[in-house]
Amino acid sequence: MIPLQQDYLDPEEYVPPVIDAITTVVLFVVVFAIIYLLGKYFVTRAVRAGLERRGFEETLVGLAVSTATVVTAVVAVALAATIAGFGVVLAAFATLAGALALAVGFAAQDLIANFVAGVFIIQDEPFEVGDWIEWDGNAAVVREIQLRVTKLDTFDNELVTVPNSALVNTAVTNPVANDTLRLSYDFGIGYGDDIEQARTAILEEGSKIEGVLEDPEPAAPVTDLGDSAVVLTGRVWIDPNEYGAAGVRAQFVEAVKQRLDEEGIDFPYPNTELSGDVRVENVGEGATADD
Repeated sequence: MIPLQQDYLDPEEYVPPVIDAITTVVLFVVVFAIIYLLGKYFVTRAVRAGLERRGFEETLVGLAVSTATVVTAVVAVALAATIAGFGVVLAAFATLAGALALAVGFAAQDLIANFVAGVFIIQDEPFEVGDWIEWDGNAAVVREIQLRVTKLDTFDNELVTVPNSALVNTAVTNPVANDTLRLSYDFGIGYGDDIEQARTAILEEGSKIEGVLEDPEPAAPVTDLGDSAVVLTGRVWIDPNEYGAAGVRAQFVEAVKQRLDEEGIDFPYPNTELSGDVRVENVGEGATADD
């Protein structure tokens, strides 16, 4: 009989590859840890100090620091993989990551646009939390500014969430951005009525309203000659830090209407020349107000 031959595994044949693999992994981990920790320490400190020195908002500073940390980690992985001998694998992953980044970029264009717009809003400060703003025929008070959206409360106390790109790409009016705010309202009187008498009534009633400033003082110039009325534009100024525009406006219109009725001055129904809408103008430095 021919004896059966048995193949015996020689453990010594597998020891060098295992040692090489362990050495490579340990080298990768050590190099990554050194590069990442040192890079994170110096890069994040430099980014934070540079942005804070230039007066950037804390939200943007934190975002930049987080981004710098991620970039440092990616660079550390790339360098550690190269030093440890993972160059081929790293190249394959880099190609795959590039393709995925391109696909995600096309799919998330709106998200990226809103994110970038949020950065500009936070940095440029066209409006702040608490400001009353108007855009595209809408009006609301800013509740919160995030990097992707801005949350606002309407005057009916409804929450509106607006993408930041919508606010950056349109004209936004901020009536309460300055220290003083002018409110204007068109009052129409009959052609047979005394203009000076009507003007005196408008000025006196406007000056009596709480919150109306003495300087600039109220005014009531003739601004139009309508088909059925002479138009006097009543103008009063308020401090938007202390008083809301809608409340002062309502008191102003009601008080003048009652005064004109008492003095027998005709108050014709306004036609197209008399819009009756409140108009506001700003002078001074930035301010916020609730309406």
